[in-house]
Amino acid sequence: MKREFIKGLLLLVLAIGARSHAADAPPYDEAADAAAQVAAASAQAARDGKQLLIVFGANWCGDCKMLDGEFKRPALQSLLDRHYVVVKVDVGRFNKNLHVVKPWGDVIRKGIPSIVVASADQRLIYATNGGELADARKMGEAGVAEFFRALAARTPASGRP
Repeated sequence: MKREFIKGLLLLVLAIGARSHAADAPPYDEAADAAAQVAAASAQAARDGKQLLIVFGANWCGDCKMLDGEFKRPALQSLLDRHYVVVKVDVGRFNKNLHVVKPWGDVIRKGIPSIVVASADQRLIYATNGGELADARKMGEAGVAEFFRALAARTPASGRP
């Protein structure tokens, strides 16, 4: 009986640990083929009649982690899901996937996270060239939500009012 209890307790601890580990997964896939991810997201955006939202950031960046957490809040997630196909691109320490950043200009020059909104055929609609999200932690939940509400209103997708 004691052995079964210990075995059950061990299984519970392992399950909680696995769930916690999944929740702590880093927001940026450092091994991803970023160009392929952007191409796939563009194709998805075309199929869904949405725009492409590329988020440039890195796992070491506190503001990037905060922004990723905000993207998971139900209200903001719903807004993003309605308007965009989101793809996150790891830029390392400003030395990785620069071939994916470059076509959009110098959007990471003033800090990360930075974003690009593009049409499904990858025409630039909006970019954070001024480091608008680089202080996401200072913006807080309300500031980040307002930024994306205003962005969605300014950059309506083709076929939307």
